[in-house]
Amino acid sequence: MKPKVIAIVGPTASGKSALGNFLATKLSGEVIAADSRQVYKGMRVISRAERGHMVGVADPRKQYSAGAYQKAAERILRYIVVFKKKVPIVVGGTGFYADALLRVPLPQVAPNATLRTTLAKKTPMQLLAMLKKLDPKSAARVDPKNIVRLVRAIEIVKALGKIPAPIYSSPYTTLWLGLPNSKNLTAGVEARLKAGMVAEAKKLRRTLSKKRYKELGFEFDLLADYIDKKITKQQLVERIANSERKYAKRQSKWFKRYKDIHWVKNKTEALKLSKTFLQ
Repeated sequence: MKPKVIAIVGPTASGKSALGNFLATKLSGEVIAADSRQVYKGMRVISRAERGHMVGVADPRKQYSAGAYQKAAERILRYIVVFKKKVPIVVGGTGFYADALLRVPLPQVAPNATLRTTLAKKTPMQLLAMLKKLDPKSAARVDPKNIVRLVRAIEIVKALGKIPAPIYSSPYTTLWLGLPNSKNLTAGVEARLKAGMVAEAKKLRRTLSKKRYKELGFEFDLLADYIDKKITKQQLVERIANSERKYAKRQSKWFKRYKDIHWVKNKTEALKLSKTFLQ
């Protein structure tokens, strides 16, 4: 029998972490984060990270790939099932990470240093145009502003001719729960500012190259502008919230492709579905 896993997905600030911790308490489970930024050290406030496995495990000075995540999270998931006899609860808004762990293995293509050096000189718009020519279907699935993902997609297409179509097979039986709506994003940004978001950004800025700092996400450019007194605190809040709304729409588009996700309204509904699934 395949191990049973609960996965909680949805757009940013929809309450996934709170639901994950709630179910972990009620069902004797343990949370595994599936988030491409929570995985880095020094970004707990900026990335909304809470307790769980795969949080703060990677050096932000180096890119942490979805392939590396898949291998590490797989080991933890197996440990939770086999040795701890608990329920793994995968929680996150990075659909690429959740899919790599629970739906379909990633293509095994080694990094191409020469190609990456060439692509590093291009803008996200140029990379997206290049990917559209090589593999239009893949281009439609990739975040158009995520340079790391665009470069990796081009790298795979160059090596294999195209990115293989996903085959939805998995060594796990997964209950997919979705939270459809982001909560008050403006209030969320304000809360993170109070919790130390600027201090985190300042520390990362001192330790990272300018290029690497920008690769970590849209908040970092805006936080740099605020630290340099180019924008006011109110402008910072508004611009981060607006960027998060756009990001949430892209996340929702990714998850809406899947018909096996149960979109739940509250914790009670999620708990009822989970208990039935685990029986």
